[in-house]
Amino acid sequence: MNYWLMKSEPDVFGIDDLYKAPNKTEPWDGVRNYQARNMMRDEMKKGDRVFFYHSNCKEPGIAGIMKIVREGYPDHTALDPEQKYFDPKSDPENPRWYMVDVRYLRKLKRVITLAELKAIPELSDLALVRRGNRLSIMPVSKQQWDLILTLE
Repeated sequence: MNYWLMKSEPDVFGIDDLYKAPNKTEPWDGVRNYQARNMMRDEMKKGDRVFFYHSNCKEPGIAGIMKIVREGYPDHTALDPEQKYFDPKSDPENPRWYMVDVRYLRKLKRVITLAELKAIPELSDLALVRRGNRLSIMPVSKQQWDLILTLE
């Protein structure tokens, strides 16, 4: 099993929105970064665990846990001019963008803030706390995952 962290702005789509979704499951669409796309397309596997991270808000941090329930497949929103994440260069014969489906598992007992994560020396190699890393999807090691869960 692999472990991940996926960011979303809570006023756009937060952990509570995932909880309210049918079957507590949603496609994670709209990713328009090639490195993040490659992780969804090539590395994320059914059953992988994911931290749901609230970003670009007053108190950014890890709010919950979800799991991958469908592996990478073409992101149809890239092909639809009515969609926010439409990409006119997308080609249905050779998809440029991919998504995965995620399912809510649980909220954390409390949000574990970015400031807290940055203050822990053992997490200094966590991509999230590294200076200049703005990816919306990033891998988390098993050791980092376990340590973060002790902070609840």
